[in-house]
Amino acid sequence: MSYSTADKLIRHVTLRQLQILETVIRLGGYTRAAEELHLTQPTISMQIKKLSETLGQPLLDQVGRHIQPTPVGREVYAAARDILDRMVSLEEATNELEQVVKGPLRIAVITTAKYFMPHLLGTFITEHPQVEPHLTVTNRSKVLGRLKSNEDDLLIMGQVPEHLEVEAYPFVDNELVVVANPQHPLTKCKSISLERLSEERFVVREPGSGTRQAVDRLFAEHGLKVNAYMELGSSEAIKQAVMAGLGLSVLSRHNLRLELEGDHIAVLDVEGFPLIRSWYAVHLKGKKLPLVPRTFLDFLLQQGKDMLQLPPHTRASSTKG
Repeated sequence: MSYSTADKLIRHVTLRQLQILETVIRLGGYTRAAEELHLTQPTISMQIKKLSETLGQPLLDQVGRHIQPTPVGREVYAAARDILDRMVSLEEATNELEQVVKGPLRIAVITTAKYFMPHLLGTFITEHPQVEPHLTVTNRSKVLGRLKSNEDDLLIMGQVPEHLEVEAYPFVDNELVVVANPQHPLTKCKSISLERLSEERFVVREPGSGTRQAVDRLFAEHGLKVNAYMELGSSEAIKQAVMAGLGLSVLSRHNLRLELEGDHIAVLDVEGFPLIRSWYAVHLKGKKLPLVPRTFLDFLLQQGKDMLQLPPHTRASSTKG
């Protein structure tokens, strides 16, 4: 790139335009970008048009209802990400020099962690009110994608990926328990065998979920297979199906607080359960955490377990008889 071209870009391309383009491409459309940036759609369109005119190239293509970057748009998007990331790093470096815990905190969690992460974030923000939390809740596959592309400061998951080099910090136990409708006959039984359990219908998560993998592995170790009667995409949907008597399931006890308190769901007494796993805070190996995520990680390791301690009456088995 010649000096005259670079000088033209410096004088006419604004950080706001780069932010708008990055947001449109990342979110896949003008509407969601306008919502995130608190701008109107006409403003978004106008700034994209000005940026395209400055560069002399179209940056976006409309394919049906979807927005896709042109080859030039992909290059500008990559540059915008670099520049915006550097601006965030500059703010974080300034805050770190001042030892002030403030600025953005980007956390992504798998869907089953959504039941407790807002409570942890709420307490942390009370202690550090100048922190700006950005919480993304999605499935394991998308969380792994975000981890690979380093989109977040920390990711919260129940199973550490084996194919990526990461730092993983266990901060609280994740108890997986077998649950049923309170009227199910097995709620009156003690020490239910896995063999007996394999005769029951199960409502399960998608094959890629950490819980599904852990349960399938346990049954396979005993030469058994889960009778997957119905497959659903969220823990909330599974809870509703279990309460409706459609089958048994295995869920994290942290996700059952309200249902156990209201006797809407029962925990079965099953041999080999609860499966004790961990919730992990994860980031790519070698990544240097800025002050805000580093402080939040310390908070999770020091206070997370105590804060998420379940009340005694929800920890005890809900078996009858």
